[in-house]
Amino acid sequence: MATPIQTVMSPARYVQGKDAITRVGEFVAPIGKRPLIVADDVVWGIVQQAVETSFAEADLPVERVGFGRFATPTAIDDLVTAIREHDADVVVGVGGGSAIDAAKAAGHLAGIRWASVPTAASTDAPTSALAVVYTDEGEFIEYRFFPHNPDLVLIDTRLVANAPVQFLVAGIGDALATWVEARAAARAHADTMAGGLQTAAGVALAELSWTLLHDNALQAIEAVRAKVVTPALEKVVEANTLLSGLGFESGGLAAAHAIHNGLTAAPQAHGLAHGQKVNVGTLAQLVMEGAPAEEIEDFVVFTTKVGLPNTLTEIGLTVEDTDVLRAVAVAATVESETIHNMPFPVTPEIVVDALVALEGISRGIRAEHGLPEPVRYEHH
Repeated sequence: MATPIQTVMSPARYVQGKDAITRVGEFVAPIGKRPLIVADDVVWGIVQQAVETSFAEADLPVERVGFGRFATPTAIDDLVTAIREHDADVVVGVGGGSAIDAAKAAGHLAGIRWASVPTAASTDAPTSALAVVYTDEGEFIEYRFFPHNPDLVLIDTRLVANAPVQFLVAGIGDALATWVEARAAARAHADTMAGGLQTAAGVALAELSWTLLHDNALQAIEAVRAKVVTPALEKVVEANTLLSGLGFESGGLAAAHAIHNGLTAAPQAHGLAHGQKVNVGTLAQLVMEGAPAEEIEDFVVFTTKVGLPNTLTEIGLTVEDTDVLRAVAVAATVESETIHNMPFPVTPEIVVDALVALEGISRGIRAEHGLPEPVRYEHH
């Protein structure tokens, strides 16, 4: 058995601020001289002018390839081909988590460096040294791990403020899981995604992410609705992107993300954002842990106010969907899943019971606090 170690990993440089995109060339130039940008047409329409101007100032050529919806094995391989055709020495993923993950995976396979430029604070993918690979339908296939994190993560908070508010809400759902999972992994002395035991730093960053969200999420959502950048929004962007990214990778994943991966197998939940499904996983984890009643109550009240699903109804399922819930639970508990970082053995039955239980728990708490009843999600 290898000697146990503690480890923390992080991107080489993290840059955040209003209009940061106008300085992207300055931060990409030290990494590579022949960048290849990966961005879909919608994202490129938003950032093209700023990127072209900034790249010109930094004496960098502008080469861009498009991107589909998911980081599929084919999309990644196609990107490797494009990198070689352009003789690129750095690949810059611009947009959502999947475009960024595809850029990381392709950059790794092509043996070049990579940078993340998220245009929304919707997941903690940009900072990590892993990619989540999906089928064309958006079903989870695998995690791919890389020997290092991105050389650069650059996030423009003005872009975040102008992106649809549901992106920020989804990012909050993804980030709220970070501390709940890191805490469980700590109790289990489990290895983290970084490949060793937690450092105090990794756990502290996960907890700081939770604290910043609790204090700033509701104000940050209002800022995005008004399309303005405020200190509350800056803190939530940092929590969603940097702290949650470092916290999940060096603090450890547990049940919440495993249940998310299981939920990608439920056709009823297709079309929901990563963070929306993760949030249901976090509540299921709290139920599985037998968390204190006030902690569960706080979580349900807070996430309802934020606008995140915390019932099966809101992800298109019901307690009667026994076969689907069983399939989700089986997928969430396969041998390689992070659910086995929980401080107790987890079976599919335990997962099904938690998912069924959370429906009534959430409905009761919401009614007690005068919060709206869950609205059924319909996948179109």
